[in-house]
Amino acid sequence: MDSILKPLYIAVSWVIVNIHDLLTPLFGSESGVSWSLAIIGLVIIIRIILIPLFVKQIKSQRALTALQPHMKEIQKKYKDDRQKQSEEMMKLYKEHKTNPLASCFPILAQAPIFFALFTVLNGIGKNPPVKHGVLSQEDVVSAAQAEFFGAPISQTFLGSDITTVKIVTVFLIAFMSLTTFTTQRQLMMKGMPKMDSSNNMMLQQQKIMLYAFPVIFAITGVNFPVGVLIYWSTTNLWTWGQQFYVIKRNPTPGSPAYEELQKKRNHKGGVVEPETDVAPPTEEVKGQRNQPKKKKKKK
Repeated sequence: MDSILKPLYIAVSWVIVNIHDLLTPLFGSESGVSWSLAIIGLVIIIRIILIPLFVKQIKSQRALTALQPHMKEIQKKYKDDRQKQSEEMMKLYKEHKTNPLASCFPILAQAPIFFALFTVLNGIGKNPPVKHGVLSQEDVVSAAQAEFFGAPISQTFLGSDITTVKIVTVFLIAFMSLTTFTTQRQLMMKGMPKMDSSNNMMLQQQKIMLYAFPVIFAITGVNFPVGVLIYWSTTNLWTWGQQFYVIKRNPTPGSPAYEELQKKRNHKGGVVEPETDVAPPTEEVKGQRNQPKKKKKKK
């Protein structure tokens, strides 16, 4: 397994070491700020690389939204034949080149990088520290001593008896779970069109993700080093901000955010008739003789 992931160990450690070296003149080589910002820098680089995948995710979600009427027809037509219903659904996805699991793509793409970072930081936390990738022995010793708000970045909640580590890890786990929940809720409340919740596979999938992922992060987070929790909290915050921008500026047609944007545009672009106190012209009163106008005499 290590031989397969070795290129990722090298890539992850190379990025962290280089960012750390750039920050060393400002904060010092053994500073927790340098190592923490190096991990945050890794997140930013990865998320920039994943932007095309995020765009693909948005397009796939909107394609699924457009297919909802066809999906309901298939569900209604083959309600007594689950196998045939699944076959027709897959055929529909294939014809329109979309995937119901597209919303998981960014998380799945980050999974190998996440595991590589976990292995690198877990090696730093061992006694004696174990180096992975391009980390030198000096680097792992320096990183092992680095702290994030007083908690060594290589320590875990279950693997440490230090009170500061417990407090920092609980805070980061809570933040990680909260940002996961709010990101998913933001998508469901603002970014998705209003649809019938009965027998709707897409909506059911979103509801499962709304509650499942925060619970998974909360349970597994006690085994993550502080540095990994920094990574995942940062990437969750990036996801929330990225999604907020897309929902506000380019919302899905039919969603609450889309309706709000249309109202704003209509309000700004529409011509509003000014209100006046002058009464509108009335029809000429019948029976009243028009007064003749005087004509100018020619000289």
